[in-house]
Amino acid sequence: MKALLLSGSVLGIIGLIFGWVPLAHAQGSQSFQDFVNTSKPYVNLRYRYEQVEQTGFAQKAEASTLRAKLGIISGNWSGFSLLLEGEGNVIIGAQDFNDTVNGKSQFPVVADPPVTLINQAVLRWSRDGWLSTSVGRQTVNLGNQRWIGSVGFRQNDQTLDAALVTMRPGKDLKLLYGYSWKVNRIFGPDSPKGTWSGNAIQMFNVGYKIGGIGNLLGYAYLLDIPQARQVSTQTYGMRLSGALATGHALKFTYALAYARQSGYGNNPNHFNLGYTLFEPGISFGSFSGKLGLERLEGNGVTAVQTPLATLHKFNGWADTFLSTPANGLADRYIKGKVHFSGPGWLRGSRLQVIYHDFNATRGNLKYGSEWDMQFARGFGKYLTLAVTYANYRSQSYARNTKKLWLSAIVKL
Repeated sequence: MKALLLSGSVLGIIGLIFGWVPLAHAQGSQSFQDFVNTSKPYVNLRYRYEQVEQTGFAQKAEASTLRAKLGIISGNWSGFSLLLEGEGNVIIGAQDFNDTVNGKSQFPVVADPPVTLINQAVLRWSRDGWLSTSVGRQTVNLGNQRWIGSVGFRQNDQTLDAALVTMRPGKDLKLLYGYSWKVNRIFGPDSPKGTWSGNAIQMFNVGYKIGGIGNLLGYAYLLDIPQARQVSTQTYGMRLSGALATGHALKFTYALAYARQSGYGNNPNHFNLGYTLFEPGISFGSFSGKLGLERLEGNGVTAVQTPLATLHKFNGWADTFLSTPANGLADRYIKGKVHFSGPGWLRGSRLQVIYHDFNATRGNLKYGSEWDMQFARGFGKYLTLAVTYANYRSQSYARNTKKLWLSAIVKL
């Protein structure tokens, strides 16, 4: 039923928009028929079984869910285009888990509640490749998603009701400004913490490609969120990343970042704390490896926070550090990844292994450690299967946590 409602909602909005288009066609310079013919519908399905075993709970959590995205990307008409996307997440098997709204607090959390909603509804306009704008509900992924991201790992995206303007004054320079007044969070509209509205979130990016060195990004993120006062912050920083070739198959990769964060808007706390990242690595053929140190400072009362980030990408897949502890977080890690391209059944697959060592930045406090592993294989253009595992071992912070995911993704 929810899937039918989702499809009906998407088709209804598409019908309204295409009903409006002939009126606008009288003022357009391009063929409406071309606009329709170049529009592309798409389907993205992701089934996932998630199991969570956590100290303090007598029972494991088990969640079997199917996420469906149905969308259409219109053609270009006098610089205008549309993106419409509906999203639904339904339980189709095991449902012994706390989805944050079902009241099953006897189980660990799997934050994938059932939802049926319009995930994206965006009007875009671009001119000659140097200027583009978008307004509406949309996924926003800036840089490496450390500060602003769509949390694509969860079955419901994080989206922003926002307006963005991007300019490219030169081939190596990119400028972006964004303003968001509402955050649609992964918990869904039925959750009391599912939306942050009445916000004044400003996003500034200046990106420059330095020939032979890498990509430099300067950024400022000003978050005034009345419903989450403790994470209303202003963050200013820079990130430099790239790869240095040796003339052979070996490459040296690197990422360096530095930022300062302080209170902003209605935040009751006064602080000025630092963020740093140092991540050297190598790439050789189908293998890549990285060493990293990421520090989010804390002063014992508050710490550097990244509430709009794609948090699952950082500080362990067990999601122990979705908010930074008051004493800060120092994450020392090592990553290895192999892509299998040779003959045999492994062709088209990849293996990734990560080890984290977590400590406080204030005081001599060791939080714990974590192993993360994933094996994924693609079958043609449309199907990907994956097995993912995370094991966090606590020494002084949070609970021992083991998570297992079995996933199947179909893209049409």
